[in-house]
Amino acid sequence: MDLPANSRSLAALYRVATLAGSREEPRAVLRQILQIIIPAVGGVSGDVSLVNPDSGKLEVELANSIDGPSDEALSMRLGQGITGWVAFHGRPQLVNDVSQDPRYVKFRDHVCSEMVAPMTAANGQIMGVINVDGDRIDAFTAADLDLLLVLTAEATRVMSRHWELKNLAGKARQLEALITIGQSLVSQLEPQELYHSMTRDARQITGFRSCGLFLHDSETATVRLVAYDGPTPNLQPTTALPLDGCLVSTAIHTRKPIEFTNVQSGEFGDVSDLPREPGLRSMLATPLIIEPTVIGVLVVFTSEIHRFNNDEKRLLSALSSLGAVALQNSRLYARVFQSEATLRKNEQLTTLGLLAAEIAHEIRNPLTVLKLLFGTLKLDYPEGDPRATDARVITEKLNQLEGIVSRVLNFAKAPSNLHSRWNVVDIIDDTLLLIRLKLAQSQIELTFERPAPALIVEGHKGQLQQVLLNLLINATQAMPQGGTITLDLTPVTPPDGGAQVSINVSDTGPGIPPDIRGRIFDSFLSGRPDGTGLGLSIAKRILASHHGDIVLRQTGDAGTTMSILLPLAISP
Repeated sequence: MDLPANSRSLAALYRVATLAGSREEPRAVLRQILQIIIPAVGGVSGDVSLVNPDSGKLEVELANSIDGPSDEALSMRLGQGITGWVAFHGRPQLVNDVSQDPRYVKFRDHVCSEMVAPMTAANGQIMGVINVDGDRIDAFTAADLDLLLVLTAEATRVMSRHWELKNLAGKARQLEALITIGQSLVSQLEPQELYHSMTRDARQITGFRSCGLFLHDSETATVRLVAYDGPTPNLQPTTALPLDGCLVSTAIHTRKPIEFTNVQSGEFGDVSDLPREPGLRSMLATPLIIEPTVIGVLVVFTSEIHRFNNDEKRLLSALSSLGAVALQNSRLYARVFQSEATLRKNEQLTTLGLLAAEIAHEIRNPLTVLKLLFGTLKLDYPEGDPRATDARVITEKLNQLEGIVSRVLNFAKAPSNLHSRWNVVDIIDDTLLLIRLKLAQSQIELTFERPAPALIVEGHKGQLQQVLLNLLINATQAMPQGGTITLDLTPVTPPDGGAQVSINVSDTGPGIPPDIRGRIFDSFLSGRPDGTGLGLSIAKRILASHHGDIVLRQTGDAGTTMSILLPLAISP
């Protein structure tokens, strides 16, 4: 369309175009555009109405009226009134006398004529309309309508850019918030604290009225509200709810976000999982999935009837994914800590067994002497002499003690059928699987270069893993602020011949205190307040039973290196 060549129209077009570089908020820019357009086309008042994608209505975004109070709260259906007709059909209208047009809906007393131009986006979608009023009949000409169309087209381009920038800025803030939330969630290991963080963060980032978190138990087919953040706190039911009577079951079964427009309507009166809080309207439920299981549902509620758009659904899905990872992370860490506690208990039991074996071994020698000496006494008492009974009882008790000692010693021995040939790399890899989550939690990076030739040892895999796990845990506890653990395997030749493999575990901790370096393999010696002092002594004994050893290679400010030495069953 050709623009009328006059200074008024060119100046108006230039002023609208320059607003594309404005740093003001979109609404402020839109008001300036309206203030430029109205006098440029000879109008006395006007308004900008935008199509609400949620309600499908045409709503007055802002108005410039000479009647006093603003009518920016007005809305109408598409097709209603002259502005609604233009928004529905996408065609401009010039009405010289509004009183003669049956479509006209009176809002302002001074309006006698009206021009309306559609705001058409680049993709052809009608975003809204710009309406200009005249205070007399035949206030506008066809040239005025042409100018309004040109200015509206430029205004649409300007506002599209501002709305796009605002949308991008909002997404950037959401992304930043998601990153912050993700970092916060994965660092929380206590379950209930994690539940409350998820609902609180979800409510904050979405801006909705309230948020709830349901956990799903697939074995019992139930859900339970474990956290709720909203105007009325502490709405958690004390019992699990069967899926059959819950709205969130749909999200669990479909594994997709599900929305309900109005949960206050009569059809939802018998559902059991709705928080008993007045004022809840629309609901969006998003499943928390750790393949292949739905472990929970994150739910948000609004105060008004609301149609959730794709951006809101994607945002809640991202939060649900972060929450699912955090929940799984918490559960895995709980298992790791439980496994570590079990290992520590096993260490104590192993030590008790070794101590019992040592005591039994020390008792057996004097017991054998006593038995031999008593046997040489030749105490043959006459029949009926009570001393004969005493001698018999002493012999029985000596035999009983010998049997007890033998059973303790046999129990302490590792069964030979549990010894097999193993690739050292396989033992290390399986051990690293047990400790990988603890390393990640402690911010420790582990490097392990696997040698090309297979290094085969013979031994009890569980006991060798216990030794290696003890060294790795010790290295982790020596670096509370994080650090690096390096594992490497080196074939060595001992002075007495044969072939060994050295498993070297190096950390970047502060080193072992000088006053205990020479005694680290003593029982009940620990450099930590919570340590038992059993780990390295147990490791020493286990490796001795495997014809190997454990040694301190070096320690200092740069870190510590411990080496496990094992004979190779097959020379490389």
